[in-house]
Amino acid sequence: MSDLFRTRDHVPDFDRHVADYAARSAAARARLPMFADIAYGPSPAERLDVFLPPAHLSTGAVHMFIHGGYWRMFGKSDFSFVAETVTQAGAIAVVVGYDLMPKVRMATVVAEVRRARDWVVRCIDEYGGDPTQLTVSGHSAGAHLAAMLFGEGQPARRIAGALLLSGIYDLAPLQASFLQPLILLGNDEVAEFSPLRTDYGRGPAMSLLVGERETAPFHAQAGAFAAHLGRAGVDADAATIAGADHMSIVADLGTPGTEVANRLARCLGAEGGGVTGVRARA
Repeated sequence: MSDLFRTRDHVPDFDRHVADYAARSAAARARLPMFADIAYGPSPAERLDVFLPPAHLSTGAVHMFIHGGYWRMFGKSDFSFVAETVTQAGAIAVVVGYDLMPKVRMATVVAEVRRARDWVVRCIDEYGGDPTQLTVSGHSAGAHLAAMLFGEGQPARRIAGALLLSGIYDLAPLQASFLQPLILLGNDEVAEFSPLRTDYGRGPAMSLLVGERETAPFHAQAGAFAAHLGRAGVDADAATIAGADHMSIVADLGTPGTEVANRLARCLGAEGGGVTGVRARA
């Protein structure tokens, strides 16, 4: 029986997507004004890249993207292409790196991403950004990590909105998946770091997206997490992106004009949900 969490089994062009991410990201780094490998914490992996929008489009908005890879693969440089949508919408893009499992445990990864958020709030004004206009997005494990920026005890008011793609919001099913021998999730980690088991107070609006062609657990978890947030009084919705799979949905995030990119632009406050009509900051 096929493992519903093993992406390669369900996306025939998995390797093409991985190669495309890298090529598009290299092109974005070559083209866009950026500050690379800024330290936000003590680990060598705690680095982020800041991409700047064209000056005439700049709104002061800031967007932080957290990559996926089941907490064990990929890095920030594989997803620089997301900055294309963000900067064309007039915002600063912050693409975050972090340590990977099993070298570290989930507690370390979550703590690092929270430090990255805190760095943005504390320092982004040095790059022309307004920390009160901070939004976040994440894909797959990155959506899980983005969800851990909220919840009781977290400074949710620091973030104005979130766009979560293809997220894992209950870690328990992964203990019976292909992933378990690779990252060795413990019961304590499942209990402490599953967003579906996390208490949420009122916070910023969250939009949860899942690709039409993704496997059943991703659809079920998005719906369950949206309901969980709704019960806590959070403005949350779940939507299905027609024709998208687990790999193409994040590719679309960095492709201005796609439905996913338009949703990101709306999250950033761009008028009309696209990259046109963005008001420049006075």
